[in-house]
Amino acid sequence: MKLATALSERADIQRRLAELQNRLKNNAKVQEGEEPAEDPKELLRELDAMLERLEWLITRINLTNSAVLWEGKSMTELLARRDCLSKRLSVMRGFLDAASTKVDRYSQKEIRILSTVRVADQQKRVDAISKELRELDEQIQALNWTTDLQE
Repeated sequence: MKLATALSERADIQRRLAELQNRLKNNAKVQEGEEPAEDPKELLRELDAMLERLEWLITRINLTNSAVLWEGKSMTELLARRDCLSKRLSVMRGFLDAASTKVDRYSQKEIRILSTVRVADQQKRVDAISKELRELDEQIQALNWTTDLQE
């Protein structure tokens, strides 16, 4: 199994677990004399099976991510870098949005509001981060589709 396939299955199981949680809640109680729409015992067996598979997948994915190297860095390191670049980009874009918003003045007597940074310079930095993030994500995706899952 390729790493990308395992990641896709993990995401599917996580989505199905959220749905199963709702189904369990909906069938936890019934009015006296009524039957639940679904058998809670069967739903709990399904929960156990899904969690067992999820645990196996997460273990194998983590082992694989630790073993796969690209340019001397493990996949785990690449994923951490991607997450931090993504967070940096989000914060920087919000900051630049606030810094570049014009404040209208209705008369010369009103206080002028000025940006604390040169927006153009910071935008170049954001563009460089965005490019690095895009290229890193492409490399991670390529590794996901070419790497076999550790057994």
